[in-house]
Amino acid sequence: MRCPFCGHEETQVKDSRPSEDNAAIRRRRECTHCDARFTTFERVQLRELTVLKNDGRRAPFERDKLVRSLRLPLQKRPVDAETLERVVNDIIRRLESLSEADIPTKVIGEFAMKALSGLDPIAYIRYASVYKNFDEVNDFNAFLGDLERTYKKADNG
Repeated sequence: MRCPFCGHEETQVKDSRPSEDNAAIRRRRECTHCDARFTTFERVQLRELTVLKNDGRRAPFERDKLVRSLRLPLQKRPVDAETLERVVNDIIRRLESLSEADIPTKVIGEFAMKALSGLDPIAYIRYASVYKNFDEVNDFNAFLGDLERTYKKADNG
């Protein structure tokens, strides 16, 4: 493993342990050249996923993009990094279990919305306002009305 600080190619593993959800191995490493310490994660990847963009382009799936897209609406919300990590791992497992390796952005967005709806209602609304591309206040109001009816049904049912 190359040191991210000095670029030296020899590092030593100082500590290994499973992540909170047992979906990854967390390794603390130390560079043998500059003595810097850093953390790496080792995850199982069932297969390569390709994202099918709305304009027809294809791009490799990037886990970090999914993390960033979920972290943004979760800013200043009471959701810790480990919970976000579990949510991301769950979304990726669901994507990998689909029959197709080419995943439309719409599917990824729907999985993210579903995950946020169960995690934090404010983050869900924030994500939806961007994902659903609301053009007017009425679009936002209609979405909130649907959301309110859903929560009332859940409370009564």
